[in-house]
Amino acid sequence: MAFLPAERFIILIIATLALLDVGLLLLKGVGIDVAGYASLVACGAFLLALGQFYRQVRRNERIAVTATAAGLFVLFTIAGSVFNYLLLPLRFQFIDPALGRFDEALGFHWPAFVTWASQYPRTGMLLRVVYASSLPQLLAILLILGFSGHMRLLHHFLMTGVVGALLAIIFWSFLPSFGASAIYQLPPEVTEAVPLAVGPDYNAKVVELGRNGVTYLTPRNVLGLIGFPSFHTVMAAMSACFMIRRGALAAPFLVLNTLMVPAVLIQGGHHFIDVFGGLLAFALAYMLANAALRQFEKVQQRQPDDRTLTAGNA
Repeated sequence: MAFLPAERFIILIIATLALLDVGLLLLKGVGIDVAGYASLVACGAFLLALGQFYRQVRRNERIAVTATAAGLFVLFTIAGSVFNYLLLPLRFQFIDPALGRFDEALGFHWPAFVTWASQYPRTGMLLRVVYASSLPQLLAILLILGFSGHMRLLHHFLMTGVVGALLAIIFWSFLPSFGASAIYQLPPEVTEAVPLAVGPDYNAKVVELGRNGVTYLTPRNVLGLIGFPSFHTVMAAMSACFMIRRGALAAPFLVLNTLMVPAVLIQGGHHFIDVFGGLLAFALAYMLANAALRQFEKVQQRQPDDRTLTAGNA
């Protein structure tokens, strides 16, 4: 099988997470929906196989790199999500009260903000759609960059997401938080006016998982666990940053991800400081991914006969 250096790097991360997942599943005795996860793994594996077919048989590198990136995206999402759940129950004290005080020092009070926003229910529903658009946006960008031949940019994009997710998981495992909605109560008339993606019931389940852990894993019921840093903000920054130079195609992504900030606060139930944490995580992941790609390129320059890396435009 022929994989490019960036692809091999991500495969190594996925394999490491998969081994950790298996070990933690056995150690903790957590049940798992084998059929549910197997179908997702099969989807990712099919995309990788499709990429190999177009790389080695049909010799169409644009389709090959796009299919491979899509397969890696699927497989990393599965392995990372399972690993995140298997870190439960959390061993450290939740930091939401401290984050709430930090927001207050900045002049931001989450219940007051959401209560004010509830006066505009149509806007609230729009923000719910925006909040749900994060993963579809990433898939769309993956396809745009891949099929347009921007291979290095595609790999930078994919590696930024992988590194950003790992940074968020690692930080959260030591300093866990679940968002402003975990420590504040909203009046019923507010939640009735604008149904929240992360409402009281959702957050109660997440806090319960944080305290007691999980006994059964299924892809049919996956909840977002991480409060700080906001991974929705990481994804929004990725979408805006990697599309900003794509001409007219950039416009809808820039609009959507500008709206993502209030969506994260209202629909995601996040602290204001979570957004800044997400931006910081993105910036660090972006730089680390770029540094790794440059290192791959230096190694490639020392091995001119190695055909495992094909140059792509940024």
